[in-house]
Amino acid sequence: MILETKRLYLRELTQADYNDLCRILQDAEVMYAYEHAFDSAEVQQWLDRQLARYREYGFGLWAVILKDTQEMIGQCGLTMQDLSGRQVLEIGYLFQKAYWHRGYATEAAQGCKRYAFEVLKAPEVFSIIRENNLPSQNVARRNGMVVTDRLVKHYYGMDMPHLVFSVQK
Repeated sequence: MILETKRLYLRELTQADYNDLCRILQDAEVMYAYEHAFDSAEVQQWLDRQLARYREYGFGLWAVILKDTQEMIGQCGLTMQDLSGRQVLEIGYLFQKAYWHRGYATEAAQGCKRYAFEVLKAPEVFSIIRENNLPSQNVARRNGMVVTDRLVKHYYGMDMPHLVFSVQK
């Protein structure tokens, strides 16, 4: 276990989590900010990328486990992201649709912020969120973050405006 909150614990993903990841990454509604649901190969690439991040940085997106049922309901964690040519520590999150609007994303993101500040000794953390993703923006705000910049990312041949949220220790 990496960290624990009132209702959740976060742990590293393993290959055994592939099917649970499919429930998240292959749901078009969950993945609307990415403009497409992932196919099986993309889910595996996503999982492989997290495993590589654990080896390289000691962190990545983690499995979010509901304590009451031991079910993996989402993923939340810390990744290094490029922001205008510099590497920044980002809190990211994706949850199964069945668990939206219950405060789990906020609870997990707040746990990741504490981990970033207390364990990693980071001076600042970010969340880079697509402009049309209002629920994720609300999670960032509940995590004490404010908009500090805007940028455009290019995914799948499209320009996607994003807001940059951050909070300092």
